[in-house]
Amino acid sequence: MRLNPFSFALLIGLFAHSTLLAGTTDRVYFGTYTKADSQGIYVSEWDPEKGTLSEPRLAAEIENPSFLELSSDGKFLYAVSEVGDGTVKSFRILGDGTLNLINQQSAEGSITCHLSLSQDGTMLVAANYMGGNVVSYRIRKDGSLSKAVSVIQHQGSSVNPKRQEAPHAHSINFSPDDRFAYAADLGTDRIYRYAVDTTKGTLAPSGETPIIAGSGPRHFTFHTSGKFAYLINEIALTVEAFSVNQETGDLSSLQTVSTLPLDAPKQGSTAEVVCDPSGKFLYGSNRGHDTIVVYQIDPSSGKLRYVENEPIEGEVPRNFAVSPDGKWLIAAGQKSHNVSVFSIDPVSGELTFSGEQEKIDSPVCVRFLTVAD
Repeated sequence: MRLNPFSFALLIGLFAHSTLLAGTTDRVYFGTYTKADSQGIYVSEWDPEKGTLSEPRLAAEIENPSFLELSSDGKFLYAVSEVGDGTVKSFRILGDGTLNLINQQSAEGSITCHLSLSQDGTMLVAANYMGGNVVSYRIRKDGSLSKAVSVIQHQGSSVNPKRQEAPHAHSINFSPDDRFAYAADLGTDRIYRYAVDTTKGTLAPSGETPIIAGSGPRHFTFHTSGKFAYLINEIALTVEAFSVNQETGDLSSLQTVSTLPLDAPKQGSTAEVVCDPSGKFLYGSNRGHDTIVVYQIDPSSGKLRYVENEPIEGEVPRNFAVSPDGKWLIAAGQKSHNVSVFSIDPVSGELTFSGEQEKIDSPVCVRFLTVAD
């Protein structure tokens, strides 16, 4: 049988598409608290078409891996160990999804709660909650971590005597161009800006942005354009939008909005904030209210418009993540010991529970990984 050019091209396209699908592996990694039955980091196979997870299996034993990051090439995973004397660990991702420890370094502080990788993959930074400081490392070609290169101590306090008696660095994130790193400090109501030298792996103080007293800055994220940034405040249950001076790194406040519906009592706390890959939507998590708040982002002003609060089908959503294709969101229920999958409406950003849910003891971090086989 002879094929006409159109049929031949169609067959070639179908073959290429099937080869592409067969040549990738999609997984989701989960960080946990190991206070009960959890043993460390878990991994599930992920079907991005159906939005389904396999039963989670242990990838690596580690105490309290409460925050994870993945290298862009899918070869390495980095984790904090949120303990008294914190550590940061580097793992090689094996073919079956399990993790092989490469090395670990002191976090130079206590209760290490957050870390981030530079866009070029040469540097890692971490935040120590009880230590009230931030630290930086170089990443070697084999994925291992150098000893700490920079250790910078925050100073001060704020108006809440129970929560803000001292510095509590809660997160640190690189700007999209790797020129700056921004550390949100819950204890001092500040965002600290650092100039980054990725060649040396160093941080240098570059400025501060004061936040409304008593807010409790927690996590921070950039818009996909790099022109805007968003901060979620743990104590005040708000999100603050900023414009970003991409030359100086300065932040200018645009708007502060509640993470709760107008008729909801102000109780609980917030945790994570994430901009979706399209740059159209922003999501934040509420612990106590146990919802994900959804906002639409105005592409010209960066301001937020409230859409909804979606229950997570669980309790205490400390962390969540949006899939790389922007179609799904997975929320971790720390207290309910489950993770739940939601589809994302591409027009409104609204979330719909898919019915997919898996059990994990005390899940607190979610990370998607797509790698070529």
